[in-house]
Amino acid sequence: MSLVLRRIGHALPLLVAVSGLAFALIHAAPGGPLELYLSNPNVRPEDIARLRSALGLDRPLPEQYLRWLSGVARGEWGYSLMDGRPVLQRITERLPATLELVLAALGLSLAAAVPAAVVSARGRPRWLARVLQGAAVAGISLPVFWLGLALQLVFAVWLGWLPAAGRASLGDGGLGDRLQHLVLPAVVLAAVHAAAWIRYLRSSLADVLPLACVRAARARGLSPRRVLWGHALRTAWGPFVTVAMLDAALLLSGAVVTESVFAWPGLGTLFTDAIARRDYPVLMAFLMLAAAVVVVANLLADLVQARLDPRSR
Repeated sequence: MSLVLRRIGHALPLLVAVSGLAFALIHAAPGGPLELYLSNPNVRPEDIARLRSALGLDRPLPEQYLRWLSGVARGEWGYSLMDGRPVLQRITERLPATLELVLAALGLSLAAAVPAAVVSARGRPRWLARVLQGAAVAGISLPVFWLGLALQLVFAVWLGWLPAAGRASLGDGGLGDRLQHLVLPAVVLAAVHAAAWIRYLRSSLADVLPLACVRAARARGLSPRRVLWGHALRTAWGPFVTVAMLDAALLLSGAVVTESVFAWPGLGTLFTDAIARRDYPVLMAFLMLAAAVVVVANLLADLVQARLDPRSR
């Protein structure tokens, strides 16, 4: 409990600092929410000034930030500059789609990374181990948007097996249809993380296999499979779980590119739309949500590490 309270005490000032930096960077970017009106010759300067005053953009930046921060402390995240709807409503509408994609990608990453890392660490069969190592390097090296476009071209355009974009077909929305739409974006989002996890877990297993506890298990006559899965993997599991939990938190922000490529109606597309229109309240809400998820994931990773490895306590 003391660890949890101490980390929460560290997290709150960190989130405030992140919010201040994000607020300053967003407002320092060229353009603004009124850029569309500025380029319209039919809009009078006094109308622009009236809109700027109504949105509070004519106030000094520190005052704008303090007003925003006090609103967040009261649970009021403001209103979207695109349609005037509450920011929390827009976030909660898009959150289920992003969680669906992230959880599917996380499951695929774990299902692919663990057996592939074990085969690579054993080195048998040799050809399969080399193929998996090469696939891991390729997964880390390939840009996410390029991989997404390539899979769309192959499986949606050429073969016609899967839909190219969206979360469901118009007028359908059944479970089978949703699963078909989920396959490609989930595979793309999982590919980079699975590739990194394969390399990390393989390296961790390579460090564990020479340990005395593993050699003792071999000396007791246990089969190589049982030694690997029951002893070596259990020892290497603690550091890997910590890294996997931290990477899982990054899936939320990493979904931005994937959702944009596949027109997935989640937080990623909401974020890109907000960037294009300089919707400051929505941008701040997304960035603070991503920062909070990373902070919580760090806390959970510390707790899991302390549970799996008593030495870290």
